[in-house]
Order: sequence, then structure tokens, then C-alpha cells
Amino acid sequence: MEAIREEIAANGPIPFERFMELALYGPGGFFATEKLRSVAAGDFLTSPEVSPLFGATLARFVAAERERIGEPFQVIDLGAGSGSLLTSLLVEFPVEAWAVEASPAARLALASVVRSERVLTSIADLPSPIRGVVIANELVDNLPTALAQPTDAGWRERWVGMEGEKFVFVDAPVRPDVLRWLEKFAGPVGIDGWVECQLEASHWLRMVLSRVEAGAVLIIDYGELAENLAHRRADGTLRTYRAHHLGPHPLDEPGATDITSDVNFSALLAICEEAGWECELMRQDDFLNLWGLGDRLRDLRSQELGAAGADENYRLELRSRRTAGETLLHERGLGDFRVLIARPGNSLRPGYV
Repeated sequence: MEAIREEIAANGPIPFERFMELALYGPGGFFATEKLRSVAAGDFLTSPEVSPLFGATLARFVAAERERIGEPFQVIDLGAGSGSLLTSLLVEFPVEAWAVEASPAARLALASVVRSERVLTSIADLPSPIRGVVIANELVDNLPTALAQPTDAGWRERWVGMEGEKFVFVDAPVRPDVLRWLEKFAGPVGIDGWVECQLEASHWLRMVLSRVEAGAVLIIDYGELAENLAHRRADGTLRTYRAHHLGPHPLDEPGATDITSDVNFSALLAICEEAGWECELMRQDDFLNLWGLGDRLRDLRSQELGAAGADENYRLELRSRRTAGETLLHERGLGDFRVLIARPGNSLRPGYV
């Protein structure tokens, strides 16, 4: 990407989080083009694109939160993508909805889901204070991250420089704020292992929490507690995606691939607790079943069996809806994602289904 080359040429090597920011969101970046990424013809599918039952199930959580805190009430989708989550959620539970999205193509799609004046590019543009539910589904994994490695002499950062026309990693002294994060949240990691230092995710979450007066923040993503990421530290969790498959090395084709890493939920929990918020962390399959997805799938199975001998297309449609919904619960796939539920301190926990 020319923007990255120009910055390195002007200032020398740059921190990896700056490289990632430009590669994803800068001029010509992966999310800055007119291509919609989170669709079948794009580069990846998230849970709400896999099945509308995802948004429909979240609607029950949203409805319980509105019952708990009353009006005024909004649901806000951060990193709203194609709008598939809000589309299915609002069919189930119509409510005032807002969307925040960096991608121009996604904002265009979202304007057909919520009122155009409620499709924003920044959290800072949201009404304040927020009363309701803020959802961030597969957003945090795309926030720019620093990279660091422990050595025999202590921690080092990996920045990005150039050798000829090629982007390469170069060593850099660890910055104080990066070191503080590593000492708290890196977890077990051997010499020359890789750690994605997710400082930007911490800054982002502090900003979100500061805007919410009542309700809940719901963060859904792949990742784990720091200690449970230890087995992946030898090679790190940084990777790329393109056309629904793992892509090339993160430095090879910036702007042409998604760059992502597993979310360190220990760091996010610490931010919530520091702010005095009450938190729960669970698997996606457990969360969705808690809010009734298993019941819906059993109903679909019963309808499918009852449709035997009836219209074949109808029976196949029921089967398709059921199998797509079951994908959300796959124990080694989407079901293994984590769901962080955070509420302002002294919030009453709503009655679960």
C-alpha cells in the first residue's frame, strides 16, 4: 500500500498497530474500499450472516434489557458490517437502532436497515448518554494491535520497515505503555513467542463504557482469557483472511486482506472491573442457548419432521434454517466464540429464559 510506503519512507519503521490501521482503514485499506466484505461474495461471514437466528436470539436479550431499564432505550451495533445482525434483530424486536461502521460500502448497506442519519462513522457521534444495549460482534479482533516478543534480554517490539519494496519486521525497544500491558495480560509465553498487545481495544472499551448510562455492552468475538492463549503464543494468533480462507503473511499484501488476532478477554475484563462494571464471560453456544436458540432449533426440527410428505421446498427450507442455526453452536467453530456481557455497577441481572 502506497500510504504505508510513504509513511515509512518519511519517518522510518512504524509500530505494527500503525501498519495495521493503515492496511485496514487507511486510503485503499481493506475496509476503506467500496467492496462489502461480510457477505457470501466477500471475504468472511460472521454469525448473523450465517443465520438470522443469531440476531433473532440477541433480540430476546435486548428485550430483557429494555424491560429491566425502561425508556429511553436504543440498540447500537458497533462495526455493524452488512447490517445482517440488525436486520434480523429488528424483525424480532423493533426498537430505536443505530449503527457505527468504518466501511463506506457497509454504511451504504446499513442505510437500508436503519435511518440513514443513524448510520455513523464514529462512536463519538452517538447520542450521549446511551441507555440500551451496545453490541460489538467480531469488531475487537480488527482493532489495531502492537506486536511484542520476549527475548533473553527482555521484551522487544516488532515494528514494520522496508527492505527494497518488501515490508519486513524490525526490532524496536518496548514502549512503556506496551510493557505495562504485557506485564498484566500477556500470560504465559516462551522466549521468541508472539503476543498481540491489544492496547487499542482497551482504549476503545473505555470510551464505550464512558458513554453508557444504563443497559449492557455485549462483546462477541473469537479469543480467550490470557492463560488460555498460552498454547498459541509460539506462533501468535495474528493472521489474515481473504475470500473466506486464511490469507498470506500479514506483511505481504496490506489492503488486500483482513488482519485479525484472537481477543485477549482478560484485558477487556480488567477494563470493565476498573470502571466498576459487572461482567460475565461465557461461550457463544452457552449464551445463545440461554436465550432460547436451542428451543428454536428443536421447533424447526419438529416442523421439518411434520413437513414430511408435504411441499419438498418448504421442508428443505426448514432444514436449511435449522442447519444454519446449528452452525452458530458448533463447539469447535462459532459456538467456541466468547461473549462478554458488561453492565454498569449495581445493575440488576435480568431474568434469563
